[in-house]
Amino acid sequence: MNRTTLSLIAAATALAAVTGFAAATSGGTDDAPARAATQLPVERAGLLCPTPGQSDLAETAYTSYTPPSKGGSAGGAGTARLVPVETGSSDAGDDKGKDDKGKSEKPTAVVTPKQPGTPATGEASGADAPALIGTADGALAPGWTVQQTTTVDAGTGRGLLGLSCSAPDTDFYFPGASTDKDRSDYIHLTNPDDEAAVVDVQLYGPDGAIKSDVGEGIQIGPHAGVPVLLSTLTDKPYTNLTLHVTARSGRVAAAVSAADDKLGGDWLPAAADPAASLVLPGIPKDATDVRLVAFAPGQDDADLKVRLATSSGTITPAGHDTLHVKSGMTSAVDLGQVTRGDAGSLLLTPTDTSVPVVAALRVTRGKGADQETAFIPATRDTGARATVADNRAKGSTLALTAPGATGKVKVTASPGDGGGTATTKEYTVKAGTTLSVPAPVPSGLKGTYALTVEPVSGGKVYGSRMLEEKRDGVPAFTIQTLPDDRGTVSVPESDEDLSILQK
Repeated sequence: MNRTTLSLIAAATALAAVTGFAAATSGGTDDAPARAATQLPVERAGLLCPTPGQSDLAETAYTSYTPPSKGGSAGGAGTARLVPVETGSSDAGDDKGKDDKGKSEKPTAVVTPKQPGTPATGEASGADAPALIGTADGALAPGWTVQQTTTVDAGTGRGLLGLSCSAPDTDFYFPGASTDKDRSDYIHLTNPDDEAAVVDVQLYGPDGAIKSDVGEGIQIGPHAGVPVLLSTLTDKPYTNLTLHVTARSGRVAAAVSAADDKLGGDWLPAAADPAASLVLPGIPKDATDVRLVAFAPGQDDADLKVRLATSSGTITPAGHDTLHVKSGMTSAVDLGQVTRGDAGSLLLTPTDTSVPVVAALRVTRGKGADQETAFIPATRDTGARATVADNRAKGSTLALTAPGATGKVKVTASPGDGGGTATTKEYTVKAGTTLSVPAPVPSGLKGTYALTVEPVSGGKVYGSRMLEEKRDGVPAFTIQTLPDDRGTVSVPESDEDLSILQK
């Protein structure tokens, strides 16, 4: 639990004490059962998108989408804007300052969504495109999602690079980073707030923590973004690393851009919080190489059972039934062509003692000079609803897996940003399997569209979306996982209890 969550809990506790409201009792009686919390739409959301890349050939598309909220709007009509960090603020509607004539001027928004249920798009070009900061409120806040998709036609990291822009936090793990001689990995740190943030960046290799003073106390100014080249944090190259980012003060959004001289590149998002069991969904059926990178951040070693959920059931990858991960050290194993023509999801579970770990996959498609890579970090389940933007009429594949009980989900394809009619399909994902299907497409689609995944019945479902396109023979692709979009917040039921003032 990060410091932001703890602060919110403390504030809520203090508010209950001052106002004399009892959140866990009914009618002021001590023996009454606690009331269930109510899930309500969030009224404000913030997202940050890192600098798209280091290439002058980079062409970046931004797609913003807010799913329609059940029961009407949340907190009014709502506004949302994504603006460059140099002109952004913690409130996207704030004025930038005064012009020569003393008039207020606002930063130019790259994307300005108008209403829930319809995507909005923007674009940027070249290596000088800035990081973006944005806020959404009212009806545009619940489940607000922004996809950043960049194409690079040549050079280091060429291919298709995709990232779901993220909310700020204080703690991140990135298994799968590298300082190999062919890699140019940057950690992008973006600060949305009015005060500077101070961040520590620590690398862990196969022998443990890598000593470096350069990664300590990195300052990110207010409303600013800072890229840090990982090779500057170590004296020698490491093929497989885990990167740990912690904020001493403030909060940041963090993501790794991984560029390879031969294998293309993509964004490596933060992995899900350390847990004893992990799901890494949506390995493409035509993957030519898959590498698993895992890290145990605690004091104990982890022994993991490695399984692959295929279309027909769960199997053990040949020669890789278990993985031993030493405490504080990064472990990596090459699984090769593990899917063998059948899309699957990797399941990691403890063999005996439960020890929290983080993990990610590096996935390669293509052969020879026409190879391209993407990353699949361990992720949370789809929860109440998951959302991913920037889907196209062709080249969008949805992968869903149910590691426990059979689960049924509803998938909605929104209208396109240029028109179309939403469509909905239901899918049943059998226990221990992965279902890989072309993403449903809205009728009469014009432009790009968004997908939302909602549970209908049964067990937990995990998912990802692969976006692909052929570029001069290279099977360019990117994969985004589908965790809960956090469109709702849990609000405890409460009754007025004036008797607390007499105690």
